[in-house]
Amino acid sequence: MKLLTTEIPGCFEIEFVARRDARGRFVKSFQATAFRELGLEAAFTESFYSTSAVDVLRGMHFQLPPADGAKLVYCLQGAVLDVALDLRVGSPAYGKSVQFHLSEDRPTAVYIPRGVAHGFLATKGPATLVYNTSSEYAAALDAGVLWNSFSMNWPEAAPLLSERDQGFPSLAEFNSPFRFAPTEVHA
Repeated sequence: MKLLTTEIPGCFEIEFVARRDARGRFVKSFQATAFRELGLEAAFTESFYSTSAVDVLRGMHFQLPPADGAKLVYCLQGAVLDVALDLRVGSPAYGKSVQFHLSEDRPTAVYIPRGVAHGFLATKGPATLVYNTSSEYAAALDAGVLWNSFSMNWPEAAPLLSERDQGFPSLAEFNSPFRFAPTEVHA
């Protein structure tokens, strides 16, 4: 696999190893040894997926410490505009976001480190997004920031949002518990 760096330290787009033949495509989406050698968290403890119709926006989600964790996300069906937002105080990218186009046609993923919020807009549906996380879900520590409260130019001005996602505080109102700690990644 190949890591592609982003403006957010520790957040990467990953190009998977994919083989295609007359039968279809075979994609390796994770290998613990390769992740550890690259300096990425490799102990994923929970995996789940969501299916979304076009113009559904989910985000911007994260878990508060001590339940925070890294995420590896990729799209199995449809397409999404995937977004990561740095919430780590002291990060050179604090409050900045990066975006990725994930789809069933591209064998890529996004690696999101601890302290970085995640969200996406379904652009081709149904869109199925797979999440692997290094921490288990803890409802009491589930949190988020409002999807339109930071410098992201979403292509849909009125997306379909959950009541929960509509009620998150803005980035300016969020008192971040996350601190930036540079780590060495072997990209």
